[in-house]
Amino acid sequence: MTGRKLVAVSAGLSQPSSTRLLADQLAAATGAEASRLGIQLSTSAVDLRDHAHDLTNHLLTGFPSAQLKPIIDAVAAADGLIAVTPIFNASYSGLFKLFFDVIGDTALVDKPVLIGATGGTARHSLALEHALRPMFAYLRAVVVPTAVFAAPEDWAGGGGRGGSGAGAAAGGGAAAGGGAAAGGALRGRIQRAARELAGQINLREPATAPDPFALSTSFEELLAGD
Repeated sequence: MTGRKLVAVSAGLSQPSSTRLLADQLAAATGAEASRLGIQLSTSAVDLRDHAHDLTNHLLTGFPSAQLKPIIDAVAAADGLIAVTPIFNASYSGLFKLFFDVIGDTALVDKPVLIGATGGTARHSLALEHALRPMFAYLRAVVVPTAVFAAPEDWAGGGGRGGSGAGAAAGGGAAAGGGAAAGGALRGRIQRAARELAGQINLREPATAPDPFALSTSFEELLAGD
């Protein structure tokens, strides 16, 4: 089997988090779909809540910490990316945006991305199209057609510990015991999106991380001037 790398980034704030749960289920489904295509995916999971302070310091100083740099490098070198955020005030969370603000401008160019989100009501699902998809389009990523949104009622057994409604999604949406199962409709969306992401990964050569010290212009061109 061909070896490839997948990174699943989740911006849930609570523990357990339905945002992380959705990211995990998307990653597992993508791995299964990739296996059918003869691709063995090595998956890394990133919880942004664990790196909130480092992300803020990076934005202020322009330099990543020793803990944050391997994560940024892993995203840049990944063959595919899953990005899942809770929806606050009809858009992605500030922590989610902060992470992609410190990613290099070229890190996601032509990289297959599957976007997902969680929220307290299905009405928030439109944020995937009016907020997340345009952001990744600006970063020149290849976003798969199917975006996956999960409201409390999409999880088997209801809205989890916090009950149904907006309160269940506060801080990323705590899922019951961290092990809630996706309902039938959600499972279908997860499978379709995973199939699309695995297909896009299969279409591309293995990714390599960009060299930050590589010259974009040769010495001959620099010396030639205008």
